[in-house]
Amino acid sequence: MKNTTLILVILLFLSCNNKEKTKVVEMSCGQCQFGLNTQDGCDLAVRLNDKAYFVDGADIDDYGDAHDEHTGFCEVIRKAEVTGKVEGDRFKVTSVKMLD
Repeated sequence: MKNTTLILVILLFLSCNNKEKTKVVEMSCGQCQFGLNTQDGCDLAVRLNDKAYFVDGADIDDYGDAHDEHTGFCEVIRKAEVTGKVEGDRFKVTSVKMLD
């Protein structure tokens, strides 16, 4: 019985660490604003904890024209509340709420 309880506690702990979390991040073009150069063209990226990650699960044009002078991700860095997690060198996003 003790072994079963210990195994369940360990599994619960491991499953909690892998959950997606909601975070406020900077969101913009990885190439134009964050200096990422591992992909060609303009791609959506987030910066959290002073590190930038390309985004999987959302596209740079999902939030309007990427080259709009005032709101485009290739022109400005915007704040967003995102749900997702870092996997390797990419950010897997499941939801985005723009804050500005």
